[in-house]
Amino acid sequence: MGTRRTSREQALQALFYMDIHRDSVEDPVGLFCDNFTRNRPTEPFFHRLIDGVRENRETIDTVIERYSSNWKLSRMPCVDRNILRIAVFELIFCADIPPKVSINEAIDVGKRFGTEESGAFINGILDSIRMAIDQNKIDCIPKTIGT
Repeated sequence: MGTRRTSREQALQALFYMDIHRDSVEDPVGLFCDNFTRNRPTEPFFHRLIDGVRENRETIDTVIERYSSNWKLSRMPCVDRNILRIAVFELIFCADIPPKVSINEAIDVGKRFGTEESGAFINGILDSIRMAIDQNKIDCIPKTIGT
């Protein structure tokens, strides 16, 4: 497995933990890193994903809800919700990552960590978002966060 896939899986696990515990731990990312990512080649991309999702969560969540027909973010399974957050961060803010890669990675991670329906659910929402980006319907957000 590649380092970026591992980084995405670790980011999912950390975001899942933060989502479940909702600020009950003072430094959840530090705690996660102390136990799982220290001095590994996955750490830089992991931090890019975690920091990007945390800093842009309101925007990311708004986009997800806008393009997930009849689904409130709070009703989505926690795993799917956080996979979507990572992928939408990549789609909107990471111009160096091809959209197909972000979507395929999200689907694969969803199949591994989510339910039987997670892959199709994630694919449907991300494909709608990708089409909206291609049609400049999501144009208020620059694709500028570094590599």
